[in-house]
Amino acid sequence: MAQITYFFATVSPWVYIAGQRLEAIAARHGADIAYRPLDPAALFQRTGGQALADRHDSRKAYRLQEMRRQAAKAGLPIHLKPQFWPVNPAPSSYAILAAAKAGGGDLAGLVHGIARALWAEERDIADAEVIADLLTAQGFDPKVADRGMLDAAEAYGANLEEAVARGVFGVPFYVTGTELFWGQDRLDDLDLHLSGKL
Repeated sequence: MAQITYFFATVSPWVYIAGQRLEAIAARHGADIAYRPLDPAALFQRTGGQALADRHDSRKAYRLQEMRRQAAKAGLPIHLKPQFWPVNPAPSSYAILAAAKAGGGDLAGLVHGIARALWAEERDIADAEVIADLLTAQGFDPKVADRGMLDAAEAYGANLEEAVARGVFGVPFYVTGTELFWGQDRLDDLDLHLSGKL
């Protein structure tokens, strides 16, 4: 059975725009998904990336056009400059990691729900009440994030180390075996690879 390790940041618009296409691809090929939320700023620092604030204005403008176009292509509503962004990705990431360990709910739904809350619903995904509500909506105990915070913090740091070791330099990033796919616009290539066509 194929394994897809999914490195992502809960604050990334591209993770939101990816929707749940990864899960559909995995289901089609009988693949398992290992969810690895991480800190994108720390990843950029470790791998030579540039923070958005430090990019040239032309790059910033192009990013907004691409966000609008790609969201429209995916049929997803998006606020290009949401009210609660930038936002600390750690609380929502910890919630995902704690929920994954505890089980009992829809983890893929939680990952997408958190991204949707930020980019489509203008909710503060660092707020404890918002996180509890999102956990509940996907069938998890709303207090799971509080109980699992220490373990989740440790796993969050380990995810960054794993990402760097495996050649990951951006988000979303999909790894299966030694094959690396960067960006939601490479999901079709991942699908072809799992089909043995690429």
